Amino acid sequence: MIATLFEAGADAFRVNMSHGDQQSKVAVIAAIRGLEKIYGRPTTILADLQGPKLRVGKFDGGRTLLEKGSTFTLDRDPTPGDSTRVELPHREIFEAIEVGARLLLDDGKLVLRVTAHDATTIVTEVVVGGALSNSKGLNVPDVVLPMAALTEKDRSDLAFAVDQGVDWIALSFVQRPEDLAEARKLIGGKAALLAKIEKPQAIDRLEEIVEACDGVMVARGDLGVELPPESVPPLQKRIIEVSRRLGRPVVVATQMLESMITSPSPTRAEVSDVATAIYDGADAIMLSAESAAGAWPSESVAMMNAIGEAVERDPTHGDRIHFTVIRSDPTTADALSEAAKNIAKTVDAVAIVCFTTSGSTARRVARERPGVPLIVLTPKIETARRAGLLWGAYAIHTKDVDSFEEMVAKAKRMALRHGLAKAGDRVILMAGVPFKTPGSTNVLHVVRIVGDELKGYSH
Repeated sequence: MIATLFEAGADAFRVNMSHGDQQSKVAVIAAIRGLEKIYGRPTTILADLQGPKLRVGKFDGGRTLLEKGSTFTLDRDPTPGDSTRVELPHREIFEAIEVGARLLLDDGKLVLRVTAHDATTIVTEVVVGGALSNSKGLNVPDVVLPMAALTEKDRSDLAFAVDQGVDWIALSFVQRPEDLAEARKLIGGKAALLAKIEKPQAIDRLEEIVEACDGVMVARGDLGVELPPESVPPLQKRIIEVSRRLGRPVVVATQMLESMITSPSPTRAEVSDVATAIYDGADAIMLSAESAAGAWPSESVAMMNAIGEAVERDPTHGDRIHFTVIRSDPTTADALSEAAKNIAKTVDAVAIVCFTTSGSTARRVARERPGVPLIVLTPKIETARRAGLLWGAYAIHTKDVDSFEEMVAKAKRMALRHGLAKAGDRVILMAGVPFKTPGSTNVLHVVRIVGDELKGYSH
C-alpha cells in the first residue's frame, strides 16, 4: 500500500507517533525507506510527536450530562465525577487559568467559562452543554499554559525517530519559540524540525517561532477547535506568508479531503480548499485520516495530486502565488535564486538545477516559487530526503562533482534521465565554486540540452 501511495503521488510520509507503539513503526519506516531501492528516488519521512494531551478524569458510570447554565467544577480529586464535578489531572492549568477563560471539552463540543479558581479547584459555568464521557480531551485556548511542548512519551518517541533515521520531526503544542529549543537539542542536527501551529498562542509570536524552526505546519484541525472556524482561513494565509518570507517550507494539513475517509470522491468544497492552499503558495499539502485509516487511501492521494496538477496548469497560478512579496536577503545566494526564477521565465527554461550539500540553496530557490521544477542534486542522502517537503523540488542523490565541466554534464544528464528536460530545452544551473564548500552559491549558468548527453552512460 505504501508503494501504491507513492505511485499515486505521495512525496512524503507522516508517521503519527500518537497511535500504536514504537515497535509497530519500525516496519512502516523500513517499508517507506525500501521504496528508494525500488524506484531509485529519495523518500521523505516526517515523525509527528503527540505533544501534551489534556484530558479530564473519569466519571461514575463512564459518562454524564452537563446542562447549559449549570455550575461544573474541575478539581484535583481522583474520585469518579458526576454532573457537578470531575478530576482535572493537570496541575499546570490550575496555575495559569484566569476568570473568564474558556475550557473546551471533546474537540470543542462543550464549552465552559471559568467563574472562580484556586490552587485545587476551577469553578465554571456551562456555556454549551452536552454529554461528556471518560478521559475526553480538553483545550484551553485563552491562556498560555506553563507546559513544555515535549512530554516523556515525546522524548522517547523523538529518540526512537532519530534512531530510525527519519528526516523531519514535527513538534506539537508549540506556544512560543522557546518550546522548540529542547527538541532542537535532542535532535542534535540529525533531522529537521517542523513546528506545528495549532495553538492560538503561537500566532502571537509567529515570526519568532518560524525563525526558530526548519519548517511549519498549519494544523487547521486543532486551530479550528481553539479559534472560531471563520478565523482559520485568514490565519492559514498569514502563516504561509510568514513562512515563505522567512524561507521555511510550509505544510497545510487536516481535514483537506475529510469526506474521502468514507467516500471515493471528495466534496467540491474540499477540492476548492486544497486548491486554495496551493494558490496560497504552500510547499506541501497533507492527508491525515484519509490515508491513515480511511477506506480510500490511494484514491485520496491521487485526488490530492490531481488537484495540485490542475492548479499548476492554470495560467494565472504563477501570478497568484507571487502576491507574497519575498524580499531577498542581501546575499549572493539570494540574489542568484531570485535571478534564476526570473531567467527561467524569460528564456522559457524547463528546470532549475542546483547543486547543494546542506540544502540551503534549494530552500532559497524554492522560496522564490519558480514556475519550473527544481532539480536538487546532492551527495548527501539526508539532504535529498529532507528536500521532499520543498516547493517543486525533485531531489536526486548523486556523487559530488569536482569541476565546472563535470557539473554541467551531470546536470544535463540528470534532467534528461529523469524526464524533466528533452533535446533543445534550456536548463538553469546554480552552484558554488570552488566545489564542496557549503554555502558558497555564486554561479548561475544557462545551458541548452542537445539530447545525446546520455550516450555512453549506463547509470
